[in-house]
Amino acid sequence: MKKIDPASPPPASVDGYIEGCRPEVQAVLREIRATIRRAAPKATERLSYNMPTFFMGRVLVHYGAFKGHIGLFPPVRDPELQDRVAPYRGEKGNLRFPLDQPIPYELIGEIVAARVRAASTR
Repeated sequence: MKKIDPASPPPASVDGYIEGCRPEVQAVLREIRATIRRAAPKATERLSYNMPTFFMGRVLVHYGAFKGHIGLFPPVRDPELQDRVAPYRGEKGNLRFPLDQPIPYELIGEIVAARVRAASTR
C-alpha cells in the first residue's frame, strides 16, 4: 500500500489520499476516479480502509496505490469479465494493475458498470 508516515494522521479525504501519492501515481488515481464516476454516477465516495471507495448502498469498489501497482477490490465475480481480468488477478482475487504498464481504464469502467448492474438487482 502507499507508504504512510506513522507520525502523520491518515488522509481525511479522497483528495488528501491522492495528493499524498507520487505525482505520476496521482495522475493514474485521478483517471481511475473519473472512470469510476462515469460508470457509476450515482455512487458516493469516501475513504474506507484508508483507500478511496465508491458506495451504492454497499461497497461498489475500493482502489489504492501500492509500491508497484494500483489495487482494485473486491474480486471480480462477473463471468463475462473473467478472461479479461485474469492477467491482473492477485492471490486473493483482487486486481493489480502494474504501474509500469498501461492502466486498462476501459476495463475498470466495465468492471464498475457490472458491479452497478449487480447492485441494482439486489
